[in-house]
Amino acid sequence: MKKGNAKKAVCAKLLLATLPAAGAALFAVSAGLSLGEARDLLASLRQHDSFNYVTRGTLSDAWLSRARAAHDEAVYIVLSNTKSAASKLIGRWTGDPFNHVSLAFDDALDTLVSFNGGGAGGTPGMNPESAEDLRRVEGASFAVYRLGVSAAQKRAMLERIEAVNREGSSYNLLGLLTGISAQPNIQFCSQFVYATLAGAGAAPFAPPRGTIKPMDFVRFSAKNALALVSVEKNHIFFAKTLDRHSNLSDN
Repeated sequence: MKKGNAKKAVCAKLLLATLPAAGAALFAVSAGLSLGEARDLLASLRQHDSFNYVTRGTLSDAWLSRARAAHDEAVYIVLSNTKSAASKLIGRWTGDPFNHVSLAFDDALDTLVSFNGGGAGGTPGMNPESAEDLRRVEGASFAVYRLGVSAAQKRAMLERIEAVNREGSSYNLLGLLTGISAQPNIQFCSQFVYATLAGAGAAPFAPPRGTIKPMDFVRFSAKNALALVSVEKNHIFFAKTLDRHSNLSDN
């Protein structure tokens, strides 16, 4: 990491460490969270480490076998809003209908994977996901896009994911604020998906300046690069918002 970025990261870490819990809770509540959600979010922060890998081996042999067996020349980009406390907070920051993005190697989405906060009993970093988890909370929404790739590109993506699974990872919490990563496998969801595609020469758009957001995959992807497979919009707010984003249904 460059010296300037290292200095910014240290300053951001010190700021996070010295932020009073009451002030952080007040900020979370002001972002539309309940007191319970604010407390849960604060408690989850103790698991995060934006400088060291805390998660390893989360992808099982069964998951890897399913991914290797998915031979269609495509991967699937899944945009979601899970209605979790973290999801709500990020949504307030981005103003977007979707604030999480995942990657899958099969059309049944049995190989969903992304960087996340780990959830109940998990650790922040690269974790397997499921469509059921994404839609578990009432009002949750998600959209599935198909991106055509070659068999070689798909293998390259999976090889990189296998390497991260061995080496370890962490969720880039500070990166949401600073836009930097202390180590290669410290990322947030959209960083991970974009880096995985780009590393295999399959990124559908050139990276914009600043932080890559989940919705950038539909904002900036080349015309016809992504094919909409399905949209689930289970809440009136998201239905209206999605209708205003025409490129969600006609990329």
